[in-house]
Amino acid sequence: GTIHLFRKSQRSLVGKLTHEFRLVAADRRSWKILLFGAINLICIGFLLMWCSSTNSIALTAYTYLTIFDLFSLVTCLISYWVMMKKPSPVYSFGFERFEVLAVFASTVLAQLGALFILKESVERFLEQPEIHTGRLLVGTFVALFFNLFTMLSIKNKPFAYVSEAASTSWLQEHVADLSRSICGIIPGLSSIFLPRMNPFVLIDIAGALALCITYMLIEINNYFAVDTASAIAIALMTFGTMYPMSVYSGKVLLQTTPPHVIGQLDKLIREVSTLDGVLEVRNEHFWTLGFGTLAGSVHVRIRRDANEQMVLAHVTNRLYTLVSTLTVQIFKDDWIRPTLSSVPIANNILNLSDHHIIPMPSLKAADNLNPVTSTPAKPSSPPPEFSFNTPGKNVSPVILLNTQTKPYGLGFNHGSAPYSSVLSQGLGIPGMGAAQGFRTGFANVPSRYGANARGQPRP
Repeated sequence: GTIHLFRKSQRSLVGKLTHEFRLVAADRRSWKILLFGAINLICIGFLLMWCSSTNSIALTAYTYLTIFDLFSLVTCLISYWVMMKKPSPVYSFGFERFEVLAVFASTVLAQLGALFILKESVERFLEQPEIHTGRLLVGTFVALFFNLFTMLSIKNKPFAYVSEAASTSWLQEHVADLSRSICGIIPGLSSIFLPRMNPFVLIDIAGALALCITYMLIEINNYFAVDTASAIAIALMTFGTMYPMSVYSGKVLLQTTPPHVIGQLDKLIREVSTLDGVLEVRNEHFWTLGFGTLAGSVHVRIRRDANEQMVLAHVTNRLYTLVSTLTVQIFKDDWIRPTLSSVPIANNILNLSDHHIIPMPSLKAADNLNPVTSTPAKPSSPPPEFSFNTPGKNVSPVILLNTQTKPYGLGFNHGSAPYSSVLSQGLGIPGMGAAQGFRTGFANVPSRYGANARGQPRP
């Protein structure tokens, strides 16, 4: 076969994932996360077996929180991987959005698990099975201990940022109201309960409390329906806790501007527009690149005599305090000269009884004319701006209303030429006499202007 000397070998997807995993595993900080991940898998296996033996759906709902802890550990590994990777030509802004995507996927999967628990709970209300409490309390404390130990031992940067930046859940709001009442009686607890508790710790404690109540009611009264009610409560708490985080990470993925920085951005844009040499700031767009990272692009129009590098330095210095990844496009002000387009003239415009028309000949026909001007036109240069018969580019046809009793004669030949020569070049207007005429570029329209094709006046 053909031998390709400089062709790189293409890795498979599994090979690429293995290479990136080795890159992360080379960092000693990730060894702790890998160890907790292995213990988490063992704990999930035991909890699922105990859920099957006890036939408790409430314990199953609480086990889903342990599975969510596994997702959070994977997100923490992705965060370490993002810090090791550098921007590439394909990912010019870096890989920070991968951890945003990991947080969004973890919270959405937790909500899907809560919906699954709700569906199973509705089916159990129709036919409630018997619940065995032999390992119910043991599984509750094992899951609670491991969840709290994982949350407090691993510093998960993405979830820590999202839990603080996202809006509060209904569970946090109710606990905050209760905490204010307690702190009013015991002020020393304000550092623990206020301003708001960690949502993950809060849901772990609330779920364990619901399972303890379930265990006591089943042991005392054999009230098995309380297990289904506890499962619904845990599922609703899970959904209510994860939903604000999903919304926040979803807005980051949609490249929206954070609401809390809009006022600061407007202030910075106003400051930039007042800089020396800046005429206009437009097409500004700012979005959240990752957790705590703001990116943006802006177009700045400056004066023609302004220094581009100086303006760029000032604009970047002002916006860099808030926008870490910034793209500024500087362009100088320029006069826009639209070309004179030849359009067909309407019939009512050609009626000289109502208007006096100063026609503007096309630029192509300027070479064939012989204008009387002090600055004759050259064949290789554009027509002079101030000649009577060769208007500039930006001059449009002027229409003057016939409000004067004596019309103006434009385009006279200043010399010894008789008026007959003027009439031969211009037009004879009925009702205005033969002493005045117009120079026009519409000399080939005989039936409209009172002169035939040979230049003789019509009878």
